[in-house]
Amino acid sequence: MPRGNAGLPFLWSHRHVSIFDLPGAYTCAGAADELDEVYHMAKDCLALHLYGMEQDGDEIPSPSRPSDIAVAPRQSVALIEVWMPPYRDLISEKAVKKTLTIPKWLDELAVENNVNFSRVLQDGLKRHLGLTDKRTR
Repeated sequence: MPRGNAGLPFLWSHRHVSIFDLPGAYTCAGAADELDEVYHMAKDCLALHLYGMEQDGDEIPSPSRPSDIAVAPRQSVALIEVWMPPYRDLISEKAVKKTLTIPKWLDELAVENNVNFSRVLQDGLKRHLGLTDKRTR
């Protein structure tokens, strides 16, 4: 599992980007106007796919050499790399919707007092779990 930097070759054609060593890792590149956008899309695709593999405990393959990849007409090969810690942090901070049940009178009083339900729930959960910041106990 890559702890930080990960790099794999990707194939780029006019319509899509696919990460060569990761079957199922592809993204549409048809909307990209510039090559820089294609690289950015490939980086995001690689990071998200690797994150999923890390979470599933899958083995991350070693990258193929770009010169060993057969290329069809109108395709290009390039090496793309990502630094995983920022992507992991971004994904871990993603908001998750929760449904809860409280008494009607409590809901009315909280709405009347402009209570931010999400903030109160987060603060309460952190306090209950003994967390001081993010995941630090």
